[in-house]
Amino acid sequence: MQQEEQWSSKLGFVLASAGSAIGLGAIWKLPYVTGVSGGGAFILLFLLFSVLIGFPLLLGEFIIGRSTGKEAVSAYKEIAPGSKWHWIGYLGVFTCFLLLSFYSVIGGWIVQYLFYGVTGMMGSFAGGYEGLFTEAVSNPVAAVAAQGAFLLLTILVVAKGVQNGIEKMNKIMMPALFILFIVLIVRSLTLDNAMEGVSFFLYPDFSNITSESVLFAMGQSFFSLSVGVSVMVTYSSYLSKKESLVQPAVSVVGVNLFISILAGLAIFPAVFSLGFEPAEGPGLLFIVLPSVFDQIMFGKVFLFLFLALFLFATLTSAFSMLEIVVAALTKNKGGGSRGSRSKAAWLTGLGIFLVGIPSALSYSVLGDATIFGKTIFDSADFLVSNILMPVGALLISIFVSYKMKKDILRNEIIQGSKELNGLFTLWYLLMRYVVPAVIVVVFLNVVGVI
Repeated sequence: MQQEEQWSSKLGFVLASAGSAIGLGAIWKLPYVTGVSGGGAFILLFLLFSVLIGFPLLLGEFIIGRSTGKEAVSAYKEIAPGSKWHWIGYLGVFTCFLLLSFYSVIGGWIVQYLFYGVTGMMGSFAGGYEGLFTEAVSNPVAAVAAQGAFLLLTILVVAKGVQNGIEKMNKIMMPALFILFIVLIVRSLTLDNAMEGVSFFLYPDFSNITSESVLFAMGQSFFSLSVGVSVMVTYSSYLSKKESLVQPAVSVVGVNLFISILAGLAIFPAVFSLGFEPAEGPGLLFIVLPSVFDQIMFGKVFLFLFLALFLFATLTSAFSMLEIVVAALTKNKGGGSRGSRSKAAWLTGLGIFLVGIPSALSYSVLGDATIFGKTIFDSADFLVSNILMPVGALLISIFVSYKMKKDILRNEIIQGSKELNGLFTLWYLLMRYVVPAVIVVVFLNVVGVI
């Protein structure tokens, strides 16, 4: 049975999927992971993983969802009844739950920045923007309250459903964010010594690459495209059978890579020009970009607009994470009646909030609590990005290429154009042999087996 929830158009589906993929992955995480992982060489690996591994996986998740018209868990059950393969769906639900628990903490930081901007307090902290970021993450009450506020916004939109909530918001957020990014880049590239930052970001120096950097690049490609957690299975289940899957997949990957490059070009020239360290860590974007806006006429106004749009971009990813859990909980109601969807969104959001509190306190009262030498926040990030997502991606690649009927796969891909037969052959070879092999080799290399 097809989902009762539906995207009103292919554009709505593309923008929602791109919004899920972009969010913090491209704007917040990629720059700081690039900074600590060697710059241009890491970016090159990220691009290769995104195109050769991420794109086939994204298309595979689209096929699973659209061919069944069901959310993640039910989709796997329908394709492989009586087996354990539906646990891939449960793994995705769990991963999204855990991911949103620490993702909402970063969303809370943005909420705090907006609050400081509205109240005029942003420039009142000792140590400038570094002091501002320290205050945002180290004040336990403010960090937890802001995390809760971010989750509240997420719940309110997801509770309204696909067309009325997620789709409408994305049609406004994505174009506006792109425009403001262009303004940022123009100013950042015209700063003194900006080309040093461009060189660091785009010139591949492989002497800085380690096996862990390769794992991070692969994990980042999964994180930024939202693959490996079956989010795109659920999103594509809301897409009409008449629409092509290839075009949205290409659009999502293309937009994600484009925004990723824009984020790097906005941040790294300013990092080198203004004397910051590229390996600043999770606070890189929150410290550097406000400093760039200080160099622009009406910078405070532009900074507020950017923070608002950055919050929107962050919310688009949060919507998808909460949506996969809500869809799983309401699966017996064809996507959920309004009442059941709302109840599921609120209960799930509360659970995520409680689980995320330790991550919110990782830079204050739980700062000394570590797991394998990492803070609770960093441990949750590492577990999701570099273990759960790659494992989920490996299982999805095996499921699609070995459990699904080849005719179904071909029909889904060539929908709308018979000329895509050649693409199907290439995609099938990548999914069946290359994707699982690369994921396994990267893991074995990191643990020292090879």
